[in-house]
Amino acid sequence: MSAIDRNVSKSLNVIDGLDMNIDHTVQVLLAPIYSKFPILSETFLGIPIANFIAAVLVFLIFLLLRNFFTYIIMESLQKLAKHTETYYDDRVISALKGPVGFAFVLIGLHLFFLLIFKETAVIKNSLNTLIVFDIFWAILAIAEALRGILYHATAKFNPDLSKEMGDFILKIVKFLIGGLGFAAMLQVWGINVTALIASLGLGGLAFALAAKDTASNLFGSFAILADKSIRIGEWIKVDGVEGVVEAIGTRTTKIRSFEKSLITLPNQIIANTPIENFSRRGVRRIKMRIGLTYGTNSQQIHKIVEEIKYMLHSHPNIATKETLLVNFESFGDSALNIFIYTFTATSNWERYLDIREDVHLRIMQIVEENHASFAFPSQSIYVEQMPDTNHA
Repeated sequence: MSAIDRNVSKSLNVIDGLDMNIDHTVQVLLAPIYSKFPILSETFLGIPIANFIAAVLVFLIFLLLRNFFTYIIMESLQKLAKHTETYYDDRVISALKGPVGFAFVLIGLHLFFLLIFKETAVIKNSLNTLIVFDIFWAILAIAEALRGILYHATAKFNPDLSKEMGDFILKIVKFLIGGLGFAAMLQVWGINVTALIASLGLGGLAFALAAKDTASNLFGSFAILADKSIRIGEWIKVDGVEGVVEAIGTRTTKIRSFEKSLITLPNQIIANTPIENFSRRGVRRIKMRIGLTYGTNSQQIHKIVEEIKYMLHSHPNIATKETLLVNFESFGDSALNIFIYTFTATSNWERYLDIREDVHLRIMQIVEENHASFAFPSQSIYVEQMPDTNHA
């Protein structure tokens, strides 16, 4: 027996159970029509005319039923669901509109081909494949609609990472559902999935080797979630990439850079690379040196330093529990330098810039009130003797 023969099993047949023998009922109703109007028994392309008309009418009826069920019955159910305490029933009903509507189309096509006596094995298997696809589409839609329940469940284990863990688990569930759906589609065509995988031989080995990186990324995502090193919405820098985390997937993590480009990094790289998480520092540093002119006397410098210290300690947006330094640091080439080192009470970049601007303006005001001036790079040239112009 060949490998192909071993991979063939009993095919999966779903659609025959959905037609409710409507084709047989229609055929019984056509019998008196044929006897009363013999012309309708004539064939066109090998199809009796009455059967062709009946097939088209049945298909159109199912299209009308689809619209009726989708836009009237489902809408009515959705209005009733709005009166319940939970919103999950609303989401499930909304998610099932597409799969339910598609099911009516498939049943209409099945009856159409039956009534024109053209439902070959290929057409039947194709329709069965689409029915299986529709069933698993409905299951995936329900899983997506119940995402909130998964978030609520994961929040009991880790409230901080409930969304990330919920998204991760949902992706795995969707992958498993999709895999089962694909296996069921193969079963429709009589392909034994287990035997097929076993018969791949070297191809299976190659697939396993190719899946090595996928497995590494999968375990990398486990490590990221377990370590709680990053979360969606956080500003991070990893492997030379800086930006805001948009999604943590089973294989990759997506980071939106500040230039608005989307960067995708494999999870194994993130799990094995040092991560700088700016969002978790809580504060942000202000470090500067201001230079005053050499015309500033010692009393002025002492007063300016003390007033800047007092201003920073009393500023509502400065983290006074962090290091705060204001000192007359050095005699520069063209300025008397005051060193200022402190932290804002926020790590938000926009808020930080506003606070830094306010600090700058207050320092300028302190310097002006003490009748001092900011220095700028300059040079003084001293001439010991002017050239004698009398001999020119």
